[in-house]
Amino acid sequence: MKGTNHMQRRILAGALAAVLVLAACGGDESSSATTAAPDSTTEATQPSDTSTPSGASGTITVPDDFATIQEAVDAAEPGALILVKPGTYSEAVQVQTDNLTIRGLDRNTVVLDGKLELENGIRIVGAKGVAVENMTATNYTHNGFFWTGVDGYRGSYLTTYRTGDYGVYAFDSMNGQLDYIYAAGSPDAGVYIGECYPCNAVLDHTVAEHNGLGYSGTNSGGNLLIVNSIFRFNRAGIVPNSGSYELCYPSRETTIVGNEVYSNNQADTPAIDVAILAMGNGILVAGGVKSDIQRNLVYDHDKTGIAGVPFLEEDPNDSIPTEADWALPCSEQKKKTPVDPGGALLWDAQQNRIIGNEVTGNRLADILVASAGSDISTLGNCFSDNKADTSKPNNLQTLAPCDATGSGDWKDGEYDITQWLIDATTAPKSVDWKTATLPELQPQESMKDAETAPAHPATDVPFAVDLAAIKVPAKSPAP
Repeated sequence: MKGTNHMQRRILAGALAAVLVLAACGGDESSSATTAAPDSTTEATQPSDTSTPSGASGTITVPDDFATIQEAVDAAEPGALILVKPGTYSEAVQVQTDNLTIRGLDRNTVVLDGKLELENGIRIVGAKGVAVENMTATNYTHNGFFWTGVDGYRGSYLTTYRTGDYGVYAFDSMNGQLDYIYAAGSPDAGVYIGECYPCNAVLDHTVAEHNGLGYSGTNSGGNLLIVNSIFRFNRAGIVPNSGSYELCYPSRETTIVGNEVYSNNQADTPAIDVAILAMGNGILVAGGVKSDIQRNLVYDHDKTGIAGVPFLEEDPNDSIPTEADWALPCSEQKKKTPVDPGGALLWDAQQNRIIGNEVTGNRLADILVASAGSDISTLGNCFSDNKADTSKPNNLQTLAPCDATGSGDWKDGEYDITQWLIDATTAPKSVDWKTATLPELQPQESMKDAETAPAHPATDVPFAVDLAAIKVPAKSPAP
């Protein structure tokens, strides 16, 4: 997998000729192992004996046992608990040991600071079952917290603020849980889960704001749940998408239930170009298939509340798989030999179910489905029981009800999606992520019993979610 900058260049090259590009870019495989002693106002700043303590297989405390988180991680045996005392740690931590629990004693005062120079706050590379809890990462040029190539991951009670790529990032990883996340100030996505099927992952109780995209997921899905979360004041809210520039395509079977998604029209955020193209939309399925979007509250967008739109890939690596291949797990798809399609590909949004959402006050349309050459009546997207005032085409819930036969004229009010590319030429440009104006970072809910709770590696994730019990959320008070 190529680095993020390479991928952005490929997408941007296609965007100028594309009908629509609405996606986050791909995996970040770069690394940095630079570490430094923590800056702290507590006694924890005193250097310590760096020999392995007797607790290396039990509990290790930073900086009592080791001066840095990296030293503690390197000394820890699988299953160890690493407790990090309050302080500011200028580190880029690399983790390659299975089943560690890395936990701050206070979410708001255990701060990893990249000083606008280091790449990733904590990066877990291939290590199974690593949980990171109860801390903040800020000022990293790439990501705050990053799992790549892992089976079993969990991030809980994490804050990311002002990062140069993503906030919390899970790539080519499965069996995961991300909960109680706050992510602000990323040009790409506050939270990203990509290149996995089945992902077997849950994103729960998250707030993402002032990012290019609140959530992005390229070629992810399969028991992938985005629930009980808030996406606001980003360029665009929730954007799963397909594309052969990463593996495991297409994006499929993403479940989006019980979220509040509003006012994603934010012009003063950092943003990659694809976030600018997607600006003004709430939940946007860009070339994804078989998503299940239910009981969300979506309002106040300049374009759409919930939409299924195409993703045009100008320089694809493979042909679009047939519907018969949608059920292939990622592990099997990776073994297949790519087939040169001989030109650009149009990934249509297909067979997505949009049911029981409250979608109001969105200026272009509350609900929309569009293509750029395909007959949208044949794509199998359906809309039922949504409280929506406007749609494109008109009367969309009559045209395409779920589990029933529709009727009407699909040409009546059909939308020309190429307008979005035109709009992007005059849309507000990205703001430098290093200097972008962000809301003042407020104290976030911290983990209970952080000092006394036992180690809890990510060997039992994702946690069960009772989807049927989730209702449309109430509107939040103004922040």
